[in-house]
Amino acid sequence: MTTVPASIPVLRWAAERANIDDVELERRFRKWSAWLTGAAQPTLKQLESFARLTHIPFGCFFLSEPPQVALPVPDFRTLRDVPLAEPSTELIDTLYLCQQRQHWFREYAQMQGMPRLHFVGRARLSDDPIMVADDMRRTLEISHAQRQSLSTWTEALRSLIAKADNAGVLVMVSSIVGSNSHRNLDVGEFRGFVLADDLAPLIFLNGADSKSAQMFTLAHELAHIWLGESGVSNSNAGRVPEQNVERWCNSVAAELLVPLDELRRVYKPNTPVAKEIQSLARFFKVSTLVALRRLYDAGFIDEATLWHHYDEEISRLETIEKERQNDGGDFYRTMGARTGKRFARAVLTSTLEGQTLFRDAFRLLGVRKSETFYSAARELGVLQ
Repeated sequence: MTTVPASIPVLRWAAERANIDDVELERRFRKWSAWLTGAAQPTLKQLESFARLTHIPFGCFFLSEPPQVALPVPDFRTLRDVPLAEPSTELIDTLYLCQQRQHWFREYAQMQGMPRLHFVGRARLSDDPIMVADDMRRTLEISHAQRQSLSTWTEALRSLIAKADNAGVLVMVSSIVGSNSHRNLDVGEFRGFVLADDLAPLIFLNGADSKSAQMFTLAHELAHIWLGESGVSNSNAGRVPEQNVERWCNSVAAELLVPLDELRRVYKPNTPVAKEIQSLARFFKVSTLVALRRLYDAGFIDEATLWHHYDEEISRLETIEKERQNDGGDFYRTMGARTGKRFARAVLTSTLEGQTLFRDAFRLLGVRKSETFYSAARELGVLQ
């Protein structure tokens, strides 16, 4: 049987990037250990199977060293303000898919004569975050009173997504790559990203995160759109990033969700901090970390108290089961969330009008059957 001289460094690198251990690889490929020592080589079929398993292009396995992988947009992700390691194939593939969707929608918007969105790039880093947050509220037509009337974080998140969608922002939420349920996204790697554009601005939220955390990420990415800056982030409400862009976007997001004037009105000074942040989180429909950070911003607690309770809250959150993206409902609603309703309706409409090929629509929407396509069209109101 013919074998191929696969690069040992690339084989190791591919396995590490795919986060597949040697035990699993030995189960799938009997001579895996021998491949790594050069005592044996994979057959062409085995190497093709390994490439599919690790989501690495087949040609890479003939390079002497692993290729350098970089994100196609600015990377604002840090861990303790140190840039993160090489991005995973899941993050890369999700970014490329969203770029394809954005490119399609931009061309669609041009053909439809849609106006440019003047709020994209309207802000500057020198602008007061409070003033920018006020502009965002007016543009998106949101108010704290309206959000407070919603009973759950899930409803509040859906409402903010709908407001952004109505304003012209494509918002996509998923915990997997495309529609592949076997490729999960790691919230520890990234919480979201934004692709700024004045016709097709796109925000992607990692659906593996809790709803309250997604709320802050969405607000953070909206601030990126106002700034006109694309990028990948792991925005954390409690931390103050070293990077100016991330620090500014965090400040705008915090003010958008928890205005200091409103916070000062409802704050109960004699309540223990741990209890007060729970109350404020429910009131503003944000995470307890956002509430804690805003107490510090308002001057109600000092820095030592902030970090003491921050560490305690992180420990508490790590011990409880996080909310899940799919808390019920059917596939079509999930598809609407994964691709964004604005985008999905545009693709469905364009396809039914004969402007987009069905095969392209299937790829963009992540569907495989005509029955699924037409059911989604009915569900989203494109077909009666």
